Amino acid sequence: MTDVPLILTLDNSGTPNRWVSWQQACFYYAKNLVSWTLGEAAFTVHGGISRATGLRSSITSHSIIAIKGKAMAMQGFKRIPPLSNRELFRRDRHLCAYCGDQGSFLRLTRDHVTPVSRGGKDTWMNVVTACRHCNGLKRNRTPEESGLELLYAPYVPNKAEYLILTNRRILLDQMEFLKPHVSAFSRVLDLAGAPAAS
Repeated sequence: MTDVPLILTLDNSGTPNRWVSWQQACFYYAKNLVSWTLGEAAFTVHGGISRATGLRSSITSHSIIAIKGKAMAMQGFKRIPPLSNRELFRRDRHLCAYCGDQGSFLRLTRDHVTPVSRGGKDTWMNVVTACRHCNGLKRNRTPEESGLELLYAPYVPNKAEYLILTNRRILLDQMEFLKPHVSAFSRVLDLAGAPAAS
């Protein structure tokens, strides 16, 4: 069952929550915690054979499941997602914010628009993707001081965007569900049709 993609979980009201493995999804089904499902894709996991009936057990999970109970998804939906280079580079489509060149993970860096040594924070709103060359040119200066110009503005991705950023293998039905929860101006929507850069 290693080829089963991650399952998108929602709270009972339909708010995106998190990705879970097929094992976690089976736990929710076995504990009767799945209140409703969506998605065209379904995956069946087979268990052992019952001594009493001689039948093999199985659980079928849909690609999108809503979990019963008091979910914290709405609170989590408004929370600022954690910042990491992988998600930052994906947010910025692996494009350098200064020259516009596209690069692989190893050729890109996290640049602080206002350097940390000068009071800048390590937050989504103060970081952009930069190629190593441009980051070297900018050094410990602001873009204006270094003669560089930002080609795009940094922003904080919402929970749905972050879910898209953190999963490299999103099924079509999962992406179609997440898209309406993403801002129309988000660069993340471009990931829906583009292959992920390595």
